[in-house]
Amino acid sequence: MRETTGQRWYFGWTIVAAATLLTLLTVGMRLGIGPFFLPMVNDLGFSRSLLAGIVAVGMLCYGLAMPLAGYLVGKYNTRLVLLLGTAIVVLSTVATVTVRSPVAFLLAFGVFLSAGLAFTSPVALTPVISRWFTRQRGMALFFLSTGSMAGMAIMTPLLTMAIESFGWRHTMLGFAAVFAAVTVPSALFVIRDEAPPHTDLLPDQIAALPAQPANALPGLRFSEAVRTAPFWQIFGGLFACGFSMNLLGTHGMPMLMDHGFDAMTSSLGIGLIGLVAIVGTQVLGRVADKLQRRNILAMIYAIRGLGFFALLLVGTHWELYGTATIGGLVWAGSIALSSAILADVYGVRLVGVLYGWAYLGHQIGAMVSSWLGGWGYEATGSHWLAFGSAGVLLLVAAGVSLQLPLRGAAALRERPAA
Repeated sequence: MRETTGQRWYFGWTIVAAATLLTLLTVGMRLGIGPFFLPMVNDLGFSRSLLAGIVAVGMLCYGLAMPLAGYLVGKYNTRLVLLLGTAIVVLSTVATVTVRSPVAFLLAFGVFLSAGLAFTSPVALTPVISRWFTRQRGMALFFLSTGSMAGMAIMTPLLTMAIESFGWRHTMLGFAAVFAAVTVPSALFVIRDEAPPHTDLLPDQIAALPAQPANALPGLRFSEAVRTAPFWQIFGGLFACGFSMNLLGTHGMPMLMDHGFDAMTSSLGIGLIGLVAIVGTQVLGRVADKLQRRNILAMIYAIRGLGFFALLLVGTHWELYGTATIGGLVWAGSIALSSAILADVYGVRLVGVLYGWAYLGHQIGAMVSSWLGGWGYEATGSHWLAFGSAGVLLLVAAGVSLQLPLRGAAALRERPAA
């Protein structure tokens, strides 16, 4: 992590640290709806399916706002987008805790809070990290994923305790205050869009640059990139990822409680997945720049898919914690690897907007699972429909990931015929 110019510290890692903390808060709230779910249902008088529908709309809005965030980052700068997102988060949180009608709650909690979180999400932060790193891009993006997993590990039990002590409304207001206190200084004093000319390359790598083939597709436009197979393979994988991650975040606790676990045990089981995933990201991040990224991505999806079937079958505390530990080892990394593969195939110039649109697939999956988790339980009295679907989708995504190209030139060969 040292500067190639002899300095002791490469500033890109400071940006990664700030971005990881922001991701912890953003993803921790977006995927940490589980602790809020039943308290909101009981306090607001909503049915599970109604609140699940509102959460589903929120997930879709979260995804739809991401291409806009990627576009604004490219047109203006990361700092502006982060500050705008923070303002939206704070205002929408205040509205969320004061309204009571379903329509007003949908607008405040579902639409505007989701948009604000999208503007401060990894989609807004991935481009700047991709620009600052070349040699260790995979590792840097995996550190960003650590924030997502830390959000699950820390925020889920923390939010549960806060809700039990202060209620869900005061918990949301406290989150907004902490969020603004972290995001505003990071945006103003840490995030920098302009990277050094040779990023984190070593001297011998810099000297060899003229002899190396270009990593990106020369002159490829966005309209051309979205017509290639690799983009849609990433899109489909992220659909399965979003479906499964949000299903666990929104309906994981209710599912475990319906199976006889108490609220704190359920939250600790979900949080353990994120806690172990922090360690998993460190291991995966160190091999992401050495092994084929598509093989690692396929392994992550496959093991995660099997884990969803296991969660439906656990009956004791130790079975829950054991399943959470094994699943947590590969819970992180799919988003980091997907963004790294996009940069490998299409180059850093397009990674922001392509990642934003690909992540829309993640949120479409999240929207579907938010609705299916609530409707499926009320219609069948079981969680097998939603959680079994997640397992199947992840296994399919594992197979699709193995077909991804390694570098930019492969995308041209795999472009579908017009």
